[in-house]
Amino acid sequence: MKLDISKNVDLEFNNAVDQITSELKKEGFGVITEIDLKEKFKEKLRVNYRNYKILGACNPEYAHKAIGVDDKIGLMLPCNILVQQHEDGHVEVSAINPLQSIGGMGDKELDKLATEVSQKLKSAVDRL
Repeated sequence: MKLDISKNVDLEFNNAVDQITSELKKEGFGVITEIDLKEKFKEKLRVNYRNYKILGACNPEYAHKAIGVDDKIGLMLPCNILVQQHEDGHVEVSAINPLQSIGGMGDKELDKLATEVSQKLKSAVDRL
């Protein structure tokens, strides 16, 4: 099983960020954090880097259920979405696969939630 749910998209980088944000919203997720590593590398390291953003997406309903099962699950939240522009110019959107990060922890209820969240993330990425 893969760590990620990924898709190469025929979109400009900023448009890909906007589109995945919109698609996540349709699945009940909000983007609660955004880390622009291109900007941070420039600011902190004086390094020029390609477009690379990490979006922290949260579906409050599923987060609440998961925390109710295991109060330490917050260590695995939010679900990270990566939008990156590779050196050759193509843009890729990737989402963490909750079946890898949360599933398999030995709790059937968490496995069920991870399966549902994984499907929602996959649906959002697939629609790009």
